Amino acid sequence: MTALFLIRHAANDFVKEGKMAGWLPDVHLNDEGRQQAEQMAARMDKIVLDAIYSSPLERAVETAEYLARPRGLEIQRRESLGEIRVGAWEGQKIEDLNKTDEWRMFQVYPSGAPLPGGENGRQMQMRAVGEVESICAAHPEGSVAIVSHADTVKAIVAHYAGIHLDLFQRLVVSPASVTVLWLGPWGPRVVRLNDAGPLGELKPPKPPEKSDGQEKDIQNAKPNL
Repeated sequence: MTALFLIRHAANDFVKEGKMAGWLPDVHLNDEGRQQAEQMAARMDKIVLDAIYSSPLERAVETAEYLARPRGLEIQRRESLGEIRVGAWEGQKIEDLNKTDEWRMFQVYPSGAPLPGGENGRQMQMRAVGEVESICAAHPEGSVAIVSHADTVKAIVAHYAGIHLDLFQRLVVSPASVTVLWLGPWGPRVVRLNDAGPLGELKPPKPPEKSDGQEKDIQNAKPNL
């Protein structure tokens, strides 16, 4: 089982001003964001991490550094964990976009409504979940942190929780929050969502050991037809 800690990057001026940062370069944490990232790292100081992965965007990498530095771990940047590509919406205010049909369509039909010059939610979800699957395959019994973005984290959670992507806006993921998933052969578990509290007690349970008799019972079991 892989314990997956999904972390939204901390605050920056685009979050403060209600603007779409998208894939714009040089969007850095502000003073509030640095404080949030420091508090998040303190909450996770008792979590032993095997690896730290991040979106390549600066605001995510800077948040990940608060986890990586005290552990001496390298931040492994993955483009597939990046923000949804919003195309022509980059740098625009959300209150202005909210007046457009394209924005309203994306809110109710993110799986199919393409962003102007960007991608739709399904494309983002497919690449992000694909990356998570690769990470879990590399750490089948480990604990891994992934620092990403609000919509990306929500899309990952929606996939493993069995929530249709068109409903993923019902989930809330705040800056520097931690969402915990346990992913293993017995299926996924959503352990925490949008968490800002202590995390030290979160250790995934070990799968039950089968006795020889149980193993034989499983092998000899017949389906109910």
